[in-house]
Amino acid sequence: MSITPLDDAPPSPLPERPVSSTFPANAHTLDLAAERARASANPPPAKRPRTGAATDRLFGMLAKGAALLTLAMLIGILLSLIIGAWPAITKYGLGFLASTTWDPVQEEYGGLVMIYGTLATSLIALVIAVPVSFGIALFLTEMSPAWLKRPLGTAIELLAAVPSIVYGMWGLLVFGPILSTYVQQPLQKLFEGVPYLGALVSGPPVGIGILSAGIILAIMIIPFIASVMRDVFEVTPPLLKESAYGLGSTTWEVVSKVVLPYTKAGVVGGIMLGLGRALGETMAVTFVIGNANQLNSLSVFEAANSITSALANEFAEAGAGLHQAALMYLGLVLFFITFVVLTLSKLLLQRMKKSEGTKS
Repeated sequence: MSITPLDDAPPSPLPERPVSSTFPANAHTLDLAAERARASANPPPAKRPRTGAATDRLFGMLAKGAALLTLAMLIGILLSLIIGAWPAITKYGLGFLASTTWDPVQEEYGGLVMIYGTLATSLIALVIAVPVSFGIALFLTEMSPAWLKRPLGTAIELLAAVPSIVYGMWGLLVFGPILSTYVQQPLQKLFEGVPYLGALVSGPPVGIGILSAGIILAIMIIPFIASVMRDVFEVTPPLLKESAYGLGSTTWEVVSKVVLPYTKAGVVGGIMLGLGRALGETMAVTFVIGNANQLNSLSVFEAANSITSALANEFAEAGAGLHQAALMYLGLVLFFITFVVLTLSKLLLQRMKKSEGTKS
């Protein structure tokens, strides 16, 4: 009897395991099965039907119509002003802009006093309001603690909701006496006998005049300019500011070299918005400018008049004829001043854009 060694015996094959058709054969089929299960459990949302080209054409026509309507209204206002002012234009011509006479009894009219008062008060308002608004926007966006940012921003925006007649009454009854007692009278004593400076602060110390109107206008336009500046400062990409801070820049360097160049269009737009409000303000200026159709000196404390104040005071009582035409002429001049200011702002922005990249 012979015994075969175990090492030389061939290995017996393992029995094959039948593959059940109910289970996936490999990992790929498992993934496919899982994907099908998820797709059946969460069917894709039904696609919205396309509205078609007709709706797009309708939308384009409406948008174009709104733009053309605005342009038509602007042209209509301009034409109505020209037609209403035509008698005064034909009689006085451009000499109306250089004459200081305003005498409805003798029917002699000139708009220099009103034009000077409008430009002077608006300039004073901008000189005061722009730095203050810039400081407010800078503080709210870069330096204010989180708990103070929202209440302070809301309080500044609420100033824009105060009616202009309230500003005018406050300026006449409260601010005017304070300006007369603590500013005008001390300055008159200080510059008494001094050439030019003495004339600059001359006038009766009653607290109304060009300076008072300019300060009231500055208070009124600060919320508009500050809000726009704050909003445009906040859209500056944080990466740009953080990079500048990382290079060791101070807050002022970041604002002057990063934030302002990035947001210059918005900043200029905010300033122009405030200037437009100052040029067109009526009731507040009427209360505090003095409504005097005279130009005796260039004193900032002298009572004067503005275009809007003259229109508000005299248009209701002006009879049809030369008086009403002269007032319409003043309105046309104000329209032209606003147009020139906006054009200059656009040219300034274009010049700033062309100069980008010229400095290393």
